Amino acid sequence: MKAYERLLQYVKFDTQSDPNSKKYPSTEGQLDLLKYLLQELYSLGVEAKIDEFGYVIGKIKANTQKSLPKVALIAHVDTSHDASGKNIKPRIINNYQGETLQLNKDKHIEISPSIFPKIKRSIGHDLIVTDGTTLLGADDKAGVAEIMTFVEFVQNNPDFVHGELRIVFTPDEEIGKGTDYLNIKKVDAEFGYTLDGSAAGEIAYENFNAASAKLVFNGKSVHPGSAKNKMLNAINLAYEFDQLLPQNMRPELTDGYEGFNHLTQIEGACELAKSGYIIRNHDKTIYEKQKTDFKRAAEFINDKYGVGTCELTITDSYFNMKNALEDKMDIINIALEAIKNQGLTPIVEPIRGGTDGARLTYMGLPCPNLGTGGYNFHGPYEYADIQEMDMSVEIIKNIIQIITNK
Repeated sequence: MKAYERLLQYVKFDTQSDPNSKKYPSTEGQLDLLKYLLQELYSLGVEAKIDEFGYVIGKIKANTQKSLPKVALIAHVDTSHDASGKNIKPRIINNYQGETLQLNKDKHIEISPSIFPKIKRSIGHDLIVTDGTTLLGADDKAGVAEIMTFVEFVQNNPDFVHGELRIVFTPDEEIGKGTDYLNIKKVDAEFGYTLDGSAAGEIAYENFNAASAKLVFNGKSVHPGSAKNKMLNAINLAYEFDQLLPQNMRPELTDGYEGFNHLTQIEGACELAKSGYIIRNHDKTIYEKQKTDFKRAAEFINDKYGVGTCELTITDSYFNMKNALEDKMDIINIALEAIKNQGLTPIVEPIRGGTDGARLTYMGLPCPNLGTGGYNFHGPYEYADIQEMDMSVEIIKNIIQIITNK
């Protein structure tokens, strides 16, 4: 089965993760797909288990006596909660020629090369797109599909020489909890690669330092007819807090190595309001300053309106894996060689986000990130390039061959 055919199967599962859930995995749909993948591994003859947290770990034995490192291939099954992942209706655009793709005429949703110029890379390729009402789920079901397609190849081609391989599928990556309960001793690998990037031929070993900020604003509700000098509207407090943060550090105003503060949710009424942010920066010093900006804004609100008006909680999510990989560049160089062997020019760019690999790297399992052929993640403009998905599978094969031949 081709990787894109698997992707079309996997997107039928609604696997959005839920940042407000107290369960792990945070949603049942993820567990449904994880159990499906477990059965698929079984059907391919792979020894695999699912644990109480939903982690699926498969083990493929070496077929050579040569001493080789154990390598893990990792992808997450959940999709972002930023857009609906329910009742996804994918369709294939054959032989794309650079035109604007109309996804949903009624909603005026289209993928225009002038707005999304990277789609020009896919001229002559076949694309999977949405109907404009949901995300697609290529983040990261494209990675899942490519790993599983590689597994099928390995199992059906005994002449393909390899060391021990580990296949790992995780939940809740999109809400920063993808490795919270993953036991890397059970993974039992010396290093790995996450398949959770964009263009085929992309390799990333720099990512954001990341934190989440949760705020509670306690107001005073008084009838608006007699509210003068009495009412304290919690919704307005949330707005005021947002204005105290650097306005040039919003994600829509940043690119490259620039960090941001992103307001992800706000809700409430006069008496009580809540808001949530994600804080991101590649530079650790600036990242710490951003967190200080939040603390100072909270202190300002409390000084102005009274202690306890603003309650702030900041939680670190993950850190830039570059610092932990600087003395392990051989892992990066293997992937660079594999990409070149595929006839591609490696794309080395920092991730404007994070992956399970970032946290795993700091947990002791070095894990740079590879591209999958998926683009425009987390929204209805998402698409997957079928030929690039095939290339990504070939790059995995190349990586294992290079490791075997060293």
